[in-house]
Amino acid sequence: MRRFKKRRSTPHGEHRPVLLNEVLETLDPRPGMIVVDCTVGWAGHGAEILSRIGPSGILIGLDMDAENLPKARERLEPIGHPFHLHHSNFAGLQQVLATHGLTRVDAILADLGMSSMQVDDPDRGFSYSRDGALDMRMDRSRGQTAAQLLATISKAELIEHLVDLGDEPDADTIASAIVAARKSQPITTTTALAQIILAATKKKTWRLQPTKGKWETHPAARLFQTLRILVNRELGNLEHLLRILPATLLPGGRAAIISFHSGEDRRVKAAFRQGFETGVYAAVAEHPMRPTLQERTTNPRSRSAKLRWARIP
Repeated sequence: MRRFKKRRSTPHGEHRPVLLNEVLETLDPRPGMIVVDCTVGWAGHGAEILSRIGPSGILIGLDMDAENLPKARERLEPIGHPFHLHHSNFAGLQQVLATHGLTRVDAILADLGMSSMQVDDPDRGFSYSRDGALDMRMDRSRGQTAAQLLATISKAELIEHLVDLGDEPDADTIASAIVAARKSQPITTTTALAQIILAATKKKTWRLQPTKGKWETHPAARLFQTLRILVNRELGNLEHLLRILPATLLPGGRAAIISFHSGEDRRVKAAFRQGFETGVYAAVAEHPMRPTLQERTTNPRSRSAKLRWARIP
């Protein structure tokens, strides 16, 4: 496969999309193709894809965060090729395609990570390093917030989810600290929650890069990730996407999924492997593609990213 080296400038100052070269190499977007970006965000991947599929192709972008769509449109419109944007969870992919009279497309991308813009906005409540309301909803028009979830979840449930969704080695300590803290007062801000975890894990001197070439995970990072996944029902949506994926690809069509933790990656790997063994897929990734050292250095949020792909016969 070709490796694309040319880099487009990135407006608005956001980070370059994760594993961009690898996505383009895997999906190989060409003129006339119909491609779906299931997590369009601010169209970092989508803009590169749209520029390659040309005026005879179509890009369909989905995002459950409606606040991303105006920025995506702003980036895509100057390219001048056809595209459509939808405020939709990717679990509703088939319904979105039906609105365009489609059932199958040439390629599908899903980047399961948080966008830098969401993390950097303190009002969204995704960041342990920025003070804000403990919200974490991708779609702020519906559903319970992370604060509401923390107020009612049992210690046993929290431990279970921290292990499964966060690979958290201090799950019991963190869950115990949260349950004890909420007895005194509700946990409603990101800073309050992060401070509880720092105190419980005795890691108040945490630094992202304590020494050159070494990166450390914030003690609250896995908890914040777990809460975000629960609030937005991300694993259920992913499992549904994996079930319908083969039925939405044209012959020879390709899918690429970028995951950021083992709970997601295990599900993608298992679904692709089962599909290959049963003949649903003609080929799947033998091993995940990972960010280069340069990408991990310039964008620390990419460190845990893994890309797996599958191709229909």
